Amino acid sequence: MKKSGGELIVEALKANGVTRLSCVPGESFLAVLDALHGSDIEVVVCRQEGGAAMMADCWGRLTGEPGICMVTRGPGATNASAGLHIARQDSIPMILFIGQVQRDAREREAFQEVEFRRALTEYAKWVGEIDDAARIPEFVTRAFAIATSGRPGPVVLSLPEDMLRDEVEAPRARAYSRVAAYPGRRQIDDFYMRLLKAERPLVILGGTRWDADAVADFRAFAERFKLPVGCSFRRQMLFDHLHPSYAGDVGIGINPALAKEIKESDLLILLGSRMSEMPSSGYTLIDIPYPAQQLVHIYPDPSELGRIYRPDLAIAASPQDFVDALADLEAPAEPRWAERTERMHQSYLAWSKPPQTGPGNVHMGPIMDWIEGNTRADTIFTNGAGNYATWLHRFHRFRQFNTQAAPTSGSMGYGLPAAVAAKALFPEREVICFAGDGCFMMHGQEFATAVRYNLPIIVLVINNGIYGTIRMHQEREYPGRVSGTDLTNPDFAALARAYGGHGETVEATADFVPAFERARASGKPAIIEIKLDPEAITPARTLTQIRTKS
Repeated sequence: MKKSGGELIVEALKANGVTRLSCVPGESFLAVLDALHGSDIEVVVCRQEGGAAMMADCWGRLTGEPGICMVTRGPGATNASAGLHIARQDSIPMILFIGQVQRDAREREAFQEVEFRRALTEYAKWVGEIDDAARIPEFVTRAFAIATSGRPGPVVLSLPEDMLRDEVEAPRARAYSRVAAYPGRRQIDDFYMRLLKAERPLVILGGTRWDADAVADFRAFAERFKLPVGCSFRRQMLFDHLHPSYAGDVGIGINPALAKEIKESDLLILLGSRMSEMPSSGYTLIDIPYPAQQLVHIYPDPSELGRIYRPDLAIAASPQDFVDALADLEAPAEPRWAERTERMHQSYLAWSKPPQTGPGNVHMGPIMDWIEGNTRADTIFTNGAGNYATWLHRFHRFRQFNTQAAPTSGSMGYGLPAAVAAKALFPEREVICFAGDGCFMMHGQEFATAVRYNLPIIVLVINNGIYGTIRMHQEREYPGRVSGTDLTNPDFAALARAYGGHGETVEATADFVPAFERARASGKPAIIEIKLDPEAITPARTLTQIRTKS
C-alpha cells in the first residue's frame, strides 16, 4: 500500500514511541501536518522556532527519549538553531525535522533555501536529508539511534517539500534499538581496588542517560560507602541535597570549601560528566591534561574519555549500566573518609542558607526560604541564564530526579519554553520558572503557548532592569563605564494579563507570599514580577563592591 512521505514520517514517529512534538508550522511540511491531523501525536504549536526547539530539548532532557521538533526552512531553521546548540552542549537527545525546498529547486538559492548539511553540522551529531520517501523509515530509525547512543545529542533531518508529497511503498517503520556499553568485570575490580585504597575520594555526577532507578541505586551505593558526592553544573537533580553524602554543586560560584576538597582529593570519580569549562571553574579545579588526583572517568562515549583529562581508569559505559555493576561491591565496615564526608555535607548546608537582607526593598533570601518550605519535592524548576539563577542553584535543595531543566550551555531564554514543555509532560506537578528580565524577553512569547494549552506554570521574572551578568563583568573590567547593559522593560504582570494569564508585581519582600498564593490559586499560567534592586547582583556582593573591588 502506497503512502505519502508525510504519512511515513508520522508512522515512523509513532513506531518510535513519540506522543508529542513541538512546531511552528510552515508550508514546506504541510504534508506532515496533514498526516498529523487526527493522529494521537499531540502537536504543541509554538510562537517562535527557538522556543519550539527548546521545548523539544526539555522533553529529551526529562525523558531520555528524543524530543521532536518541526520547523520550516531558512529563518525557521536558523531560529531553531538556538535550541540545537543547547541540546548539543548539554548532551540531550533531540530530532529537528526541517521542511526544505523542493528537489528540483536545490542549489539555486531558492526561496529560503539553506544547505543544512553544511550549515548545521556544528550543531548536531548528524545532519541528513531524505531525497527518497521510501527511505523515510530507514532515516528516522537511524536518527533515533544516533540521538540516543554514546553521548546523546541532536539530529537534524531535512525534508524536501515535494518528497513529502510523493506516494511510495516503503517498509513499515520499527522502533530503534538502544545501544548499551557495559563495563567489564576487570574494570569494576580495578575501580573497586582504587576506591578501597583511597584516603580522600570524591564523586562528581553529571551528564545525561540517567533514569530514576540509576539515581536511586547510586544513592544507595554512596550511602553504603559513605562517599562524598557532588553534582556538576545544572545537573543537581542527580542527588538528594539533604542526603548526608551530598557535598554540593560543582559549577559557577562553587563553594570554596568544596573546591578545596576537590583539589585535595586523591581519587576523583567523574560519573557521566564531561567536566567541561563551567563545572571545572575554567579548567582550574583539575590540572589539565594530567590531573594531580587519580582520575576514574565513566562516560558512555569513548571519544570523550581522555579528550580533556587523561584518566587513570577510563570506562565507556552509561551511568545506568555502570551503577548496575556496583550493586555487589562490599563496603568497608568503617570507611576512613566517613568523617570527611560528614564535614563536606555540613559545609554544603551552611553554604546553601540564603542571606536574609540586602540592597533594596525586595530580598531574595526570605523568598527562597518560603519556596523551600512551601513546594513539594517533585516540583520542577526551570531557568535560563543570568545572575538571578544563582538564587535557585545555590539555595534550592533538589530532592528528586527530574526536577530540574536548565541549560549547561548558559543560553538565555530557555526557562519559559522549558517550563511549558515540563508542564505538558507532567501536568500533575507544579512547574516554577526562574527568569531574569533580559532572559524572559528572549522567548517570553511562549507564555502565549502556556495560555493556549492551559498549562498553569508560575514564572518568576526577577527584574533588575539590566543584563545582570554582563553588567557585573563590565563593572569588574571597566568600572563605571556602563555601555549596552541597561534595559527598558514592559509591565510584566500586565503582559501576563494581556496574554490571558495571571499577573502579579512584587515591590517588597512581604508582597511575595500573597502574590505567589494568588498565582497558584488562579489555575492560570502566571507571571510574578519581582522588582530587585540592581545592586543585589549576587547573594554576596553588590555592584558597587564589584566596581570598587571592595
